[in-house]
Amino acid sequence: MTFPWQDLPRAVLIGVGATAVMDAWLVLLQRLGVPTLHYAFIGRWVGHLLRGRLAHAAIAKAQPIRGELAWGWLTHYAVGVAFATALIAIQGTGWARSPTLLPALALGVGTVAAPLFVMQPAMGSGFAASRTPTPLRNCLRSLSNHTVFGLGLYLSAQAIALISQ
Repeated sequence: MTFPWQDLPRAVLIGVGATAVMDAWLVLLQRLGVPTLHYAFIGRWVGHLLRGRLAHAAIAKAQPIRGELAWGWLTHYAVGVAFATALIAIQGTGWARSPTLLPALALGVGTVAAPLFVMQPAMGSGFAASRTPTPLRNCLRSLSNHTVFGLGLYLSAQAIALISQ
C-alpha cells in the first residue's frame, strides 16, 4: 500500500470535508441535548503528550494547556485528513476519483478504534468507555459518530469528484 502523492490535495479536502460533516452531526446532537466531547480536552491531552505524558486519570482534571482548544480542533482535523489519506492509500486513486460508499463507511466504522482503544483510555475513561457511567451508550455514540465520519468521507469525495470533472 503506497499513497499516490498527487492525490494529497484531494485527501486533505476529503478529510476536512468528512470531519466537517461529523462536526455538523455533533452540533445536531448537542442541540438535541446529547453530550459530546469538548475538543479542548483533546488539545489538553495533546499538550500533555508533547510533554511526555500519555495517560491521565481524568483529562478534565488535568492541568489546562495554553491554546488547548485550538490544539484540539487542529488535532481533530489533522486526524480526519490522516484517515482520508489512509482510505486513498488503501483504495487507490480510482476510488478518490470515482468514490463508492462501502469503503468509506468501512473505514469510518474502523476509525472508532481510535477513541475506544486509544483516546478514551488515555483520557481516563477506560477501554471502550469502561470507566464511565454508561459504557455501552458511549461506545454506541462513538460508533454512530464515526459512521457519520465515514459517510462524510464518501460525500466529500463525491463532491470533489463532481467539482473536478
